[in-house]
Amino acid sequence: MVIALGKIAFDSFLAAHQENDGAVPKPRPRFGHGASVVLPNGVTLICSYHPSQQNTFTGKLTRPMFQAVFEHATRILR
Repeated sequence: MVIALGKIAFDSFLAAHQENDGAVPKPRPRFGHGASVVLPNGVTLICSYHPSQQNTFTGKLTRPMFQAVFEHATRILR
């Protein structure tokens, strides 16, 4: 399981995954807070907005939103 903190991390992970012979579904997964995708090799990729000051101070990312991503990951791991 991978949690991408921000779109840059999401794009970078998918690029590195593909460069290392990992398949990326078509259409390509889209980034969105709380979105998740199971890649063909079984790796689950979960997205979160980056916990930067810009995102947290403006309310784009709240504590409950951030916690929900990790709760989702915990449910998958169980």
